Amino acid sequence: MPSADPGSGGVAVLLVNLGTPDAPTPAAVKRYLREFLSDPRVVEIPAVVWQPILRGIILNLRPRKSAHAYRQVWTDEGSPLAAITARQAEALQARLRGVARVDWAMRYGNPSIAGRIAALKQAGHDRILLAPLYPQYSAATTATVVDEASNALRAMRWQPALRTLPAYPGDPAYIAALARDLGAQIDALAFVPEVLLLSFHGMPERTRRLGDPYHDQCRLTARLLEEALARPALRIVTTFQSRFGRAKWLEPATDAVLAEEARKGTRRLAVAAPGFAADCLETLEELAIRGRETFLGAGGESFAALACLNAGEPGMDMLEALARRELAGWI
Repeated sequence: MPSADPGSGGVAVLLVNLGTPDAPTPAAVKRYLREFLSDPRVVEIPAVVWQPILRGIILNLRPRKSAHAYRQVWTDEGSPLAAITARQAEALQARLRGVARVDWAMRYGNPSIAGRIAALKQAGHDRILLAPLYPQYSAATTATVVDEASNALRAMRWQPALRTLPAYPGDPAYIAALARDLGAQIDALAFVPEVLLLSFHGMPERTRRLGDPYHDQCRLTARLLEEALARPALRIVTTFQSRFGRAKWLEPATDAVLAEEARKGTRRLAVAAPGFAADCLETLEELAIRGRETFLGAGGESFAALACLNAGEPGMDMLEALARRELAGWI
């Protein structure tokens, strides 16, 4: 349970990321996937149709495969996503000491949003900035965090006041942090990349048709980042990863483009994931391991998966700026 910061005046910031299993085991992954894939914001199929598929097929087949992937990236601190989010909260706390208490939660898995909101309220924090760490808005990410926070408040007699950090796909602080961080990583490589792949998490194409702004916001981030990097010799390509199921997803697909680039003659390539606030399974296993295998296997020669902003100085400068802006009037 967090302890009240006597200088915070009852104000808190709750950083929230997607989630992670508690362990890289089939049983833990199965619990996590059951919660994640039962969210109607994530899978927009009527429960009467979807739940038999989920419980009868997916939860019997996918956990073992996913557990193997998690084991390849698991650390002594546990899940990379949880460990990095905890470090981000710790670093932001140091910057906001005497101003606000900083805590963190996961939308799926532990620590839960409901548990952390209750703990913050019990510790005397009656004003909470809910900060979903998703730069681009999607109903399946930002909206479901707000849904879960609302569910938590619904169960409380004495509710804290709640604000939500808006998505920030084109925010100057975000674009500047990405350009500074990625530029430094590119300069530190042992090779000069011909192509920089900007890989965003994919979404079903139908979400775009239903009005989700995610695709357009990813494109906005990519365009502004290309301008900020100002490297005319570096060709920048935007793709979408993590396709799941048979439905049509946003394109072009990251894995397909990696293979295509190598076949077309690209020999040196770097990939970055600007839509992820912290490195996780999708960046450390899907991009850094499987993406490397795909590119080199198709004829590429040099490959690098660049780190996310994580708890580095550029990313923390951005988070502090966004938090202070949204806390205006409370601090």
